[in-house]
Amino acid sequence: MATERTLSIIKPDATKRNLTGKINAKFEEAGLTIVAQKRIHLTKAQAGEFYKVHAERPFYDELCEFMASAPVVVQVLEGDNAIAKNREVMGATNPADAAPGTIRAEFAESVGENSVHGSDAAETAAEEIAYFFAGIEIVG
Repeated sequence: MATERTLSIIKPDATKRNLTGKINAKFEEAGLTIVAQKRIHLTKAQAGEFYKVHAERPFYDELCEFMASAPVVVQVLEGDNAIAKNREVMGATNPADAAPGTIRAEFAESVGENSVHGSDAAETAAEEIAYFFAGIEIVG
């Protein structure tokens, strides 16, 4: 197995409900290590830049508005096959389809307010991590 890093975001719906610790526990219980973490409040423009890959999709404006609605916790997770492991721990985007015990099954409020974001591939992870963190901030 390859040691990887991936970006995770604990979204506004989860930070508003004080779920950061419970969500972090799920990552750690799955064998992922949090090697960088900070709480920030994105502007709509920053959210728009981060999610620009979705700019042509009908949900883009609503997503950017939501991500700027309250603080988020951005973090870098590290571990064996961290990208796939994080996506497994998060569960399906639609909480109704998420496996029991996953973050979205337990904490998501809807498809849009689904508590967490995770990178989907190694290239995306590298870009997303660099968007939020300088190399000196990642301590693994």
